[in-house]
Amino acid sequence: MIAVSESTPGPIGINMATYVGFTTAGPLGAIIATTALVLPSLVIIMIIAGFLNKFRENALVKDTFYVLRPAVIGMLFVSLTSMISPLLINFAGTSVLEIFNIKALALFAVLLFGILKFKKHPIVYIAIGAVVGIIFKF
Repeated sequence: MIAVSESTPGPIGINMATYVGFTTAGPLGAIIATTALVLPSLVIIMIIAGFLNKFRENALVKDTFYVLRPAVIGMLFVSLTSMISPLLINFAGTSVLEIFNIKALALFAVLLFGILKFKKHPIVYIAIGAVVGIIFKF
């Protein structure tokens, strides 16, 4: 079950619920099991969003979100660097050409320039990166 759930896209909990529901009761079981897993979280988030809209103009809520923004940006930056650095830099290399993955750095620079210059939807850059990665065998 875990192998099947991990081989399909999406969170493992939803995949497992869908798989168990399908194997026990067919397509209807898959729908019911997946809905049963997702619905409580969805309801709670909708309730929280309703309260947030009600208190959006509250000074304490505004200040809290103002303080949280730099922390979120920092966490995103750390996540980005931890994912990108192993792809772009080989710390075991002995020369400059072995340390830096020149093709990956070039692709990264071109996509970053495209993102900053043209401001297209992110899926466009994901698709371009996928196509270039396939062509150049990253």
